[in-house]
Amino acid sequence: MVQSFISIKKFASGPYSEILGYPKATSRQLKSRISELEKLKIRSIALVGSTAIGKVAILGKGHVGVVVLAKRGSVRVALKIRRMDSQRDEMKRESRLLELVNTVGVGPKMIDSSRNFLVMEYLDGIKISKWVKQLSGTGSSRKLKTTIREVLEDCHKLDMLNFDHGELSDISRHVIVGSSKTSLIDFESSSTERRPSNVTSTTQAIYIGSGIAKNVQKIYKNPSKADIIEALRDYKKERTRESFKSLLKVLKL
Repeated sequence: MVQSFISIKKFASGPYSEILGYPKATSRQLKSRISELEKLKIRSIALVGSTAIGKVAILGKGHVGVVVLAKRGSVRVALKIRRMDSQRDEMKRESRLLELVNTVGVGPKMIDSSRNFLVMEYLDGIKISKWVKQLSGTGSSRKLKTTIREVLEDCHKLDMLNFDHGELSDISRHVIVGSSKTSLIDFESSSTERRPSNVTSTTQAIYIGSGIAKNVQKIYKNPSKADIIEALRDYKKERTRESFKSLLKVLKL
């Protein structure tokens, strides 16, 4: 992936302003955001990624913000930009949630934040749905099982933290698989007040759902649906390490 970084000064006008002030911002708002970025030590942004706004490539887009690759000094970082039409007034809440999951080694590392921006570790990888589709050849089953176990281990850590991600039923968009790290991402809908269902939602998405599950089943033979549901039911009752290990055993992980 070619990464050509553009000075944030150029984001005061189109077509780059569509990214900094998505979906629409005034000149005054754009200048204010550029000043905010300078305080965060963000000097340039690379417009790359598999998502697009108009003809401009970005890393991702959600209900709260758009994510781009940026540079903080000489270090590449992921920059989340709050949408102008977001129902959230600021990014501080999400930054606190990310800091919390970081305490148990989950998620991209939180670096800095402000009202309109979240600066975090850049994970060089691809969404898990695309990664599974690309798996082939010798050892693909082992690679898949290793990755799924890593994801479920992170989910269990969140369950023990009494932290609910909130969107793992659609796991295809919320896990990045890289060469050195597999990570859950996007904690904007997370909560510490709901009963956590991270392991349950992820297991159902991978093995029972209609999306990624079909591709997983092509690579290795899954246990029966009834056995998975029974193991999940036992796990939900206690959410202990032992019940989690029992689930992994049923899943042949």
